[in-house]
This record gives sequence, C-alpha cells and structure tokens, in this order.
Amino acid sequence: MTGSLFKGNFWTSDILSTTGYDSIIQHLNNGRKNCKEFEDFLKERASIEERYGKDLLSLARKKPCGQSETNTLKRALEAFKQQVDNEAQSHIHLAQTLREEARKMEEFREKQKLLQKKTELIMDAAHKQKSLQFKKTMDAKKNYEQKCRDKDEAEQAVHRSANVANPKQQEKLFVKLATSKTAVEDSDKVYMLHVNTLDKVRNEWQSEHIKACEVFETQECERINFFRNALWLHMNQLSQQCVTSDEMYEKVRKSLEMCSIEKDIEYFVNHRRTGQTPPAPIMYENFYCPQKNAAPPGKATGPNSARRGPLPNPKSLPDDPDYSLLDNNYSLIYQ
Repeated sequence: MTGSLFKGNFWTSDILSTTGYDSIIQHLNNGRKNCKEFEDFLKERASIEERYGKDLLSLARKKPCGQSETNTLKRALEAFKQQVDNEAQSHIHLAQTLREEARKMEEFREKQKLLQKKTELIMDAAHKQKSLQFKKTMDAKKNYEQKCRDKDEAEQAVHRSANVANPKQQEKLFVKLATSKTAVEDSDKVYMLHVNTLDKVRNEWQSEHIKACEVFETQECERINFFRNALWLHMNQLSQQCVTSDEMYEKVRKSLEMCSIEKDIEYFVNHRRTGQTPPAPIMYENFYCPQKNAAPPGKATGPNSARRGPLPNPKSLPDDPDYSLLDNNYSLIYQ
C-alpha cells in the first residue's frame, strides 16, 4: 500500500472541522477493539481446550474401560487408553499455544495504540493551534471591520459639517477622521498579520494531517494483515489438532487390526480351562431292584443307591391267584 487513500479522502471544507480526521480515529479504535475481541476469543478457546484436555486426561487415567480383557484385545484397549491420554495432552498443549497467540495479539494491539497516541498528540496540538489562530484572525477581522465603519462614519460627519460655521467643531471632526484612518490602517495590519499566521498554521496542520493519514493507513494495513494472519494461523492450529487426533486414532485402528478373535479365544482357553472330561450321565435306579438296575462300573449311581436291602420273597402262594400271603400276616394284591 502507498498510503495515499486516507490522505486524499478525509478532508472537509470547514477549516475548523475535524470530521475526516475523527472518522479515521474512530475506525482505528474500532480496529483495535476488534483485535481485543479476537484476543479474548483466543483466551476463552484456550480455556475450553484446557478444560477438555484435563477432563479427557482424567477420563483416560481414572475411568475403567475393559480392564478385564486379555491378550490382543487387551493390548488394543491399552493402546486406545494411551492415545486418549495423548490426545488430552495435545489439547492442553493447544490451549498453551492459543494463549501465546493471544499474547502476541495483545502486544501488537498495544504497540499500535502507542503509535496512534503519538500521532494523535501531534494532531491535537495542530488542531488546537489552528483553532486558536482562527479565533484570533476572526477577532482581528471583526476589529478591522469595526474600525472601517468608524472611519466611514467620521468621513460622513465631516461631509455633513462642511457648511457649519464653527471651525472648532470641524477641527474635532477632522481629528477624529484622522484618528479613525490610523486605527483602520493599524487594524488592517494586525488583521493581515493574523491571516498570514493562520495560513502558515493551516499549512502546518495540513502537512501534519497528511502525515497522520499516511501513518494511520500504514497502521491499518498492518493491523488487517496481522489480524488476517492470526486468524489463518488459528485455523491451521485447529486443523493440525484434527490431524494429530486422527493420527492417534489411526494408531488405535492399527492396534485393533492386530486383534485376533481366534488368538483371544485360544488364550482364554489355555489360561482358564478346567478339564476335558464332562460329568458322567446320571443313570436310573429302581428303588426296589438296585442290583438289576445297578450302574455299570465307572458310572455314577443315583441318589437312592444302597438305600435299603432287597425285598423278601413270599414263602407260600394261596390257591387264589389274585392274592399272595407274606409271613401269614400281610396280604398283597397280585397284578
């Protein structure tokens, strides 16, 4: 930028007006305010990243996540927890980076503020001097015009007294006219002197205004460039955070690719197996005929095994086939 836009577009026809200059100052102040807002935004984002990182770190280190898993899936889960820990650290580091960027923005903003203040002091003095000299010039002009009117009245009085026979009175009028002419000449000189001084002051102010416009335009170019680059860098930092996170996630995915269902099943069997022989079947045992239904050798017997001895055999049979006597005391229906 050549710095020619500001100095060519912020003038006013009123010599006392500072509207153009004030417009530039307001714009610069708004620009610094915008930088402050972005600075605060970075600080707040840093706080969010730090809180998130610390919460993620606490989650990774304190919260169980498949802690009883074994073998390859266990290693994948350990990699997962480690990468969550790493991601948490990266967010905490990002928070520190964002605070550093906010500090740089603050330093730049303060530097511009001091430079602007230096130029403003020069311009304020120029405006004050211009206004003061303009007032002196206008006062001198007013006095000059009043002296001219006084002279004109004195001349008219002399003309009106031309036919008056009182010489003494005429003499007074001529003295007054001569005095008024002298006063006009003196006030005219003073007026001209103030006009010349005002023109000199105006030229000095105009020169300072041009310099200020060039300085302010350069400042504004630098501010926009710095702000733009800061925002660009912020986006790059966030993109890098995403890339870093994805690299961590990829490590977990690689670990999961190494997870073998067959190996984990085999590992569990080898370390937790309890035997290869299942329990024998439970055989049926007749309550009355344990020998006939006794389990073969090596087989488990029922819960009623050897509960009581064999039943007694009857000693005699009656002629009636439907009955049987046992020890002459009990009868049993014979089916």
